[in-house]
Amino acid sequence: MVNLSEKFLIDANTLMAAARLYYAYDILPAFWSVFAEKIKEGNVILLDMVKNEIDKGQDELQEWVKEKQDDFVACNHVDPEIIPKYADVMQYIQGCGLYNQKGLDSWAKNDVADPWLVATAMAKGYTLITFEQSAGALSPKNKSGKVKIPDVANHFGVRVHNLYYMMRQLGIRI
Repeated sequence: MVNLSEKFLIDANTLMAAARLYYAYDILPAFWSVFAEKIKEGNVILLDMVKNEIDKGQDELQEWVKEKQDDFVACNHVDPEIIPKYADVMQYIQGCGLYNQKGLDSWAKNDVADPWLVATAMAKGYTLITFEQSAGALSPKNKSGKVKIPDVANHFGVRVHNLYYMMRQLGIRI
């Protein structure tokens, strides 16, 4: 069933995995053609920080995103609606007692999109699309060194799904 009202905020790993593993350009160019058409419908959001992560790749994906960047709905992380949500996300991971210093430091870096993705999805009501998986059972007795998008998003009630969910919702068929 195609859901035209749902907006999808896409994580860099989703596009990277699609390009490098599941839908390589030379094997399944049809995916990229159909996806490009769906992007034009305005349901796929590209956060500026995600684009920056992709730009570091200097590969076919970087070129594809560069060609299609005007078709994506662009979202700048420095948005008055997003910044307070980012503060909430960072405050949560620092105060929840589930993460060790390594985990906290990894999300505190200026160029890490993950906390901004959760904050943006919270602020705008987007569904976050990522291949990242939950860390599983988290415990203050055994703090995790890896903060995972699904775990933090779940705390804030943000919907998180993978690429295949988005493809179904947008009616992408190859």
